[in-house]
Order: sequence, then C-alpha cells, then structure tokens
Amino acid sequence: MRVIGLDPGTSMGYAFTDSGKVEVHQSGVWDLKPRRHEGGGMRYLRVRRNLEALLVSEQIGDRSAVFYEEVRGHKGTDAAHIYGGIVATIASVCEELGVPYQGIPVGTIKKRATGKGNASKHSMVRAAHHEWMIDGFEGLISEDEADAMWVLQCGLDELGYEGSPAPEPDPSE
Repeated sequence: MRVIGLDPGTSMGYAFTDSGKVEVHQSGVWDLKPRRHEGGGMRYLRVRRNLEALLVSEQIGDRSAVFYEEVRGHKGTDAAHIYGGIVATIASVCEELGVPYQGIPVGTIKKRATGKGNASKHSMVRAAHHEWMIDGFEGLISEDEADAMWVLQCGLDELGYEGSPAPEPDPSE
C-alpha cells in the first residue's frame, strides 16, 4: 500500500512509503511558485501532475491513501486561496482515482512530532532529524519536508501501522 503525506503550500512538502514506515529518501519538496509568463493555475497543474505520478504506478497497484496537513488559519487572504486551491486539487485527483484522503490538523501533527501541539517549525525539523536519524549536511531537510514526513507518520498511525510512540514534551521549549 502506498501512503502519501503532503504539506500543502507554495513549497509543498511530500513524503511517501510503500513499506509502512517513513524513510527520508522518499520525501522532498515540490516548487509550486508561478514562473514568468505562466497563469495562476499552473501551480495546481503541477500539484496534479506530481500527485498523479506518486499514485499512478505499476508497482503500487490499487491500494493507496493520501493525508495532508489541515490548516485552519492562514497568514493572509492569498495564502488561504492558494491553500484552498491546492487542497481542492488533492481532493480532485484522489476522487478521480478512487483514493481515500484525509486532512490531519496541524496541532495533531505537531503533538505527534514533539509532544506539544504548538511546536515551532525548528522543533519539527529537529524532531524529524532525531526520529529518522538524519545526520550531517547531506541529511538536512526543509521545514516543508519535515512537516510532510510527520503528516505521513500521522497517516500511518491512523491506518494502524506500528510506529514509535509520541515523544514527551520538551520542557526547554
């Protein structure tokens, strides 16, 4: 079964697994920034193309699930519109392909990663480095990639895969 975790945004983090566990070499970031001479809808076409590429593969068969970070508050109107368009594209692709999908609230993701529902982005990256033993300069991951990995882990938890227990809150934060 392929399970996908997504962090919707202009720099969209993604992570996927076919083995039921998060692996750092199966994650990254899709750049959805509009390019010169492009219409505003191109970012959504990129989301569609990239998500379909992860879902439509001879190796994964018919069984898949998609989880994404469910954001309720945005920094501005433009950010809210972009997020809504990305989530609508995710829903559209999943509906067309018959793939179940689900949003996971930000606080749930942060609590799973750090033990605190209001953890900073830095704490989320640090927790990802610790959880999946990402070492050295070669292993540095972005905030968006770390968030996608944690979304994926929450999705795996939701599906009943064995994962590590949630951490205790860090008192230094």
